[in-house]
Amino acid sequence: MYKQLLTIVAFALTAFAAHAQTPSNGFFNVKGKEIVDQKGKPFLMKGINLGNWLVPEGYMLKLGDISAPRLINETIMELIGRDSARLFWQQYLNNYITRADIQYLKKLGMNSIRIPFNYRLFTKEDYLASNDDQRGFVLLDRVIGWCKEAGLYVILDMHCAPGGQTGDNIDDSYGYPFLFDSEESQQQTADIWKKIAAHYRNETTIIGYDLLNEPIAHYFNTSYLNPKLEPVYKKITAAVRSVDGNHLLFLGGAQWDSNFKIFGAPFDKKLVYTFHKYWSDTTQNVIQEYIDFRDKYNVPIYIGETGENTDAWIKSFRVLLEKNNIGWHYWPYKKMDNVKGIAEFKQPDLYDLVIQYAQSTRTTFADLRKAAPEDRAKIHAALAALLVNCRFENCTPNKGYIAALGLGE
Repeated sequence: MYKQLLTIVAFALTAFAAHAQTPSNGFFNVKGKEIVDQKGKPFLMKGINLGNWLVPEGYMLKLGDISAPRLINETIMELIGRDSARLFWQQYLNNYITRADIQYLKKLGMNSIRIPFNYRLFTKEDYLASNDDQRGFVLLDRVIGWCKEAGLYVILDMHCAPGGQTGDNIDDSYGYPFLFDSEESQQQTADIWKKIAAHYRNETTIIGYDLLNEPIAHYFNTSYLNPKLEPVYKKITAAVRSVDGNHLLFLGGAQWDSNFKIFGAPFDKKLVYTFHKYWSDTTQNVIQEYIDFRDKYNVPIYIGETGENTDAWIKSFRVLLEKNNIGWHYWPYKKMDNVKGIAEFKQPDLYDLVIQYAQSTRTTFADLRKAAPEDRAKIHAALAALLVNCRFENCTPNKGYIAALGLGE
């Protein structure tokens, strides 16, 4: 009996020791103010956003006020028709981010990436001329597989939520954050996150889920809308936790992920609070309120987006963040003819015709006929060239930007 007790005790101690060595059970976790990896060691995120891939943005494609995915898609359908547009987007999604891109980001020294996505990829709603409700998983499964192979970790970011959480082009909405006034949209958001969480609940390459990107733009009645944000987060969290207790949840503040005053005490054991900063000073006072929040509630904070600036600014802000133990995902990875990112690709020949059409007046059908190009074959050629130019092998690294991030081959 005594030997049996010793055996049981020894087994229990061994199990406890094993658990102590891997407290996250294969997943990322939080420990006070730290994000910790699968071995329980502090993990400072250093990486980039895959912007303009699953959520195309007009400014990165030089389309001016044609800024949101649905506006870009309408423009392309007007130029080449729905069927050709569908083929264009299929190739765009296949070409813009490939295994070679992911391998390159790892080679530069990154440890993680953030992937913005549109909720419509998980519904039968029209999005980029398609309505397959499984296409989101097809695309994410593929890139997550490449990340697993490379040793990069992933945050999934709902950049565009049902109804619109921001009220501007970035959420592909109709100009107002209708999400917060619609129980139906809130339920759909929670249901989509539950579907995503159920699919990835055992995927250790994923750090966690950024539930709503940049909610509630400053243009609106923030005193009315802001109190609605945390209750929506709680609703989504409950849906995720009903199927997935493994992954971290990232909560962004109101007004472009800048306002943490809308938050009360943490309501889940695996929360990380995320803020975004663009075009600010690179001084301590710019980030101090988020550090104070971290200290008050003993929770991790992290910056999900920043960048779009000179190399000197990029470096100065990155150094400031790291000095204060704040992980980062800069924005974006690549865009057309622009050095404010990791890489750039050339504007195709004849693409000025696309830009000219996008910027024309197209309110009526008469406008469409007047603005239409005489030779649509040239439009097809320009868009075909875009699909080639954006591929990894045809991109040029921006060495100054990369060095400013403290990265390099």
